Amino acid sequence: MQESDLPGLTAQVLWASFGLAIVFGAIAQHTRFCTMGAVADIVTMGDWTRMRMWLLAMAVAMLGFNAMVGLGWVQAGSTIYASPQLLWLSNLVGGLMFGVGMVLASGCGSKTLIRIGGGSLKSLVVFFVLAAAAYATMRGITAVARVATIDQAVLALPAGQDLPSLASHWAGGQVQTWALMLGGGVAAALVAFVVARPEGRSADTWLAGLGLGGVVVAVWWVSGRLGFVPEHPLTLEASFLGTNSRRMESLSFVAPMAYTLDWLILFSDTSKVLTLGIVTSLGVVVGAAVVALASRSFRWEGFRGAEDTANHIVGAVLMGVGGVTALGCTVGQGLSGVSTLALGSFIALAGIFAGGWLGLRWQTWRLESQL
Repeated sequence: MQESDLPGLTAQVLWASFGLAIVFGAIAQHTRFCTMGAVADIVTMGDWTRMRMWLLAMAVAMLGFNAMVGLGWVQAGSTIYASPQLLWLSNLVGGLMFGVGMVLASGCGSKTLIRIGGGSLKSLVVFFVLAAAAYATMRGITAVARVATIDQAVLALPAGQDLPSLASHWAGGQVQTWALMLGGGVAAALVAFVVARPEGRSADTWLAGLGLGGVVVAVWWVSGRLGFVPEHPLTLEASFLGTNSRRMESLSFVAPMAYTLDWLILFSDTSKVLTLGIVTSLGVVVGAAVVALASRSFRWEGFRGAEDTANHIVGAVLMGVGGVTALGCTVGQGLSGVSTLALGSFIALAGIFAGGWLGLRWQTWRLESQL
């Protein structure tokens, strides 16, 4: 590949990712897809409808990613999730913080973008606060605290922390074979759970599950196959075009918000270019806005008062700090990360669910104390 070919290929990666993010935002807006809402439905009403929707999306993402691994198209080790260094405490604590934060802020990172598309000024404030907190946790004051404390708890594994790599190391066999077996097996179990009840067989559940999980897989393909250059003409090293991490990426909505804010503020700096994370964040807003306007559900929404404002700001800070610490959000770890079968992603997801439960319990106590 010639150096002159790189801008065109990078543009293809970004446009494809932007289009896929629009689809993600449109489907999520139409189906009311929301991880925090799914947890809240279970805790408050015992309703698993939206959780089944979310689990189906996870199954599709997991099946699709591991099918690509089995075909030799991609490798989990090319992502940020499957390092041999397991930051288990960071995954857990960051997940807990993010889970509490998403309850206080009325939704996770992806839901924040979707609600912005639907006219929520509250979510616009959450976006800016979350982005600033995330940036500080990547490179600023909270980054120093993170690296000096919980990031020190590292478990060194003999292979990548994705289950197929570990199974190959301990039990023998090809990683590709283990990916097909484990990815297919876990995905099948999730689908069986989803369809066990009538709500798991509804049109919206399958639209969200197949559509959103499929988008995650498609973005993996765009960054890991379309944007992969085996030998970059300048560095002579393998390279993934258009990503902030310089590795293959799929959807995630914490660090990309920080990169989006950085791009907006320093737009005149020619070193600040569009990346997959930035365009997918913008694409989700566009997709949600199109559906909200078309369905006439677009509504301007503001804060109810000082306490509501404070809750959303605190929640945004917790999501920004926690999301970076955990290496992802409900989509970044819960769909993209878990699709790689990485141990850290499962730990982060458990932390997010636990934090969501704690946040909902706190809200319930707060409401009852005011009666």
